[in-house]
Amino acid sequence: MSTSITYTAVLDVKRSTAEHLALLLRDHRIAAGTRRGRRALGCFRQAVLVLRWFIDNARLSQLARDNGLSVSTAYRYLHEGLTVLAAEAPDPATALERAKAAGLTHLNLDGTVIRTDRVAAPGPNGADLWWSGKHRHHGGNVQVISTPDGWPIWVSPVRPGREHDTTCARHHGLIDALNRTAAELDMPTLVDLGYENVGDGFRHPHKKPAGGGLTEAQQTYNKVIRGIHGVCERASSLLKTTFKALRRVSLDPSRITKIAAAALVLLQLEYDRTI
Repeated sequence: MSTSITYTAVLDVKRSTAEHLALLLRDHRIAAGTRRGRRALGCFRQAVLVLRWFIDNARLSQLARDNGLSVSTAYRYLHEGLTVLAAEAPDPATALERAKAAGLTHLNLDGTVIRTDRVAAPGPNGADLWWSGKHRHHGGNVQVISTPDGWPIWVSPVRPGREHDTTCARHHGLIDALNRTAAELDMPTLVDLGYENVGDGFRHPHKKPAGGGLTEAQQTYNKVIRGIHGVCERASSLLKTTFKALRRVSLDPSRITKIAAAALVLLQLEYDRTI
């Protein structure tokens, strides 16, 4: 006699989101020349599998068992879902064009470290490449551009957690792009001190000088900047609280690039908002 327990669960996601993903998966199968009846799951059931992983961080072994699949097939279905969703994510130029069209007063830029399981990957001077000394855990650095009210409009590819926010932003070409946006559109980017002195298009608090203090005007400026910029933390929070899969990634850390991009697309579908 079986000792397993069957129960009913409700996935906290709009049906239209699952249907949109199912359509993307259908188009992917057509482009790949997949013949009818050759897949264990239909497009909609595959979409639900992917969404269960994103929203509930369900184990792949559990998803495989629930759908009568092998674990390797469940992984393949998940990665297909990540691929088709990530392909829908905007590139930096598109995100900035949308911001321009919306007439935003400013943008926010902040980095977030997405926790990963321990990965042995030696970096410079023998340091662990994915270890974030600031956060004291392994993870990948993802840069997030958001609107004044903290809505994420773009997420970067992943960089190793040990890298500084400024280093990551430069690697992705964000420094030059956001400086140009500020010069052409009078749309500055608010940042924290992690991006100190990266260009005239950025606004960050004044750093207290060694052995000295800040003037009253500088202190007031810092309060204003931090108050306005503080809302940018909502962007990363929205992604991580909506999708449990972003709280700790057990896949290869390089997969965080597609995971973060796919999460952004799902968030935009759920709230029917891109800017």
